[in-house]
Amino acid sequence: MGKNMADQNDQLQMNEMLDDLEQAFGPELPFIERELTEQQLAVLAGVFGDEGYQHYLQDQINRQVIRDYLLNARVLGYIDDEHVAALMHRAASTEGRAVLSLHMVMRSVEEAWDLAGECMSGNLQVLRPVAGSPPQLELIPS
Repeated sequence: MGKNMADQNDQLQMNEMLDDLEQAFGPELPFIERELTEQQLAVLAGVFGDEGYQHYLQDQINRQVIRDYLLNARVLGYIDDEHVAALMHRAASTEGRAVLSLHMVMRSVEEAWDLAGECMSGNLQVLRPVAGSPPQLELIPS
């Protein structure tokens, strides 16, 4: 089987897994408790369909990941105030939050000390796919 065929199989399996997860989650919570008019729906589509909103939403997710990770790591004693400050410094920019939250999702809170050390030494890098690595997850609009 060629590499391209293997990549397609990996992507297909990943898509099946994402479909299974969506089914396991069950129905989404209602966005609003009342019926909306056509005009209101058009406004919402214009707002939520805008690329700027998508960037805003991703940044909010990154912020929440960082909050949860740092609170858990600190409460569980895996990191001290100095290292929390180093990570918070990295979280001061949109790009910094994106890089940091991805590292946090990929690591356990037990590794918070090492993660902070990488930030302090300037060694924290943007994660890039390596040739031959499995496909990266991509958000697929529903």
